[in-house]
Amino acid sequence: MFTGIVQGVGQIIDIVDKDKLRTYKVKLPNKLMYHLEIGASVANDGCCLTVTGFGQDWVSFDIMQETLALTTLGDKKIQDFVNIERSAKYGDEVGGHIMSGHISCTATIVNIEKTATNCQMTLQLPPQFSKYVLYKGFIGIDGASLTVGEVSDNCFHIHLIPETLAITTLDAKKVGDKVNIEIDSQTQAIVDTVERVLATKNLH
Repeated sequence: MFTGIVQGVGQIIDIVDKDKLRTYKVKLPNKLMYHLEIGASVANDGCCLTVTGFGQDWVSFDIMQETLALTTLGDKKIQDFVNIERSAKYGDEVGGHIMSGHISCTATIVNIEKTATNCQMTLQLPPQFSKYVLYKGFIGIDGASLTVGEVSDNCFHIHLIPETLAITTLDAKKVGDKVNIEIDSQTQAIVDTVERVLATKNLH
């Protein structure tokens, strides 16, 4: 379980690609190495990955083919950065929203407008996921818990404050870049339930 509050940024320092498997090492800030163990869950750009090894300042992960195909992790290169969040512990403050680390899809950044105090991004989703993105609802973008702004067609806006830009990789994003999306599970459950109920009524 994660909260969508990014705790730091890690840099990929090694990648080994094998048949339908990628192993990579990420250099982490010291604070994120504390009590880290093999088998621990760590979100990389919102993807829940399992620690397979670690050294003094790095940790390694194995990424399966399905994850590589569904997320942006298959496109990462050495020296790229990823947002990092250690798994939440029971009793921790939940500053964002409950997230599983299971990516639903990727979205494409189609517009960025920056001012001194605000950054607005417009993102385009695959059509089948648009129904789950609601104005003022929660969404996970590269592991960051954010509030949805205006929604139109298959696009939605997010507003990023300087603090979010300072502690995540989102400040470096460009138009055309893809980001990992985790749909809010409660919103998805409600929408799917309503659709099933309406479909049943239409049959009678």
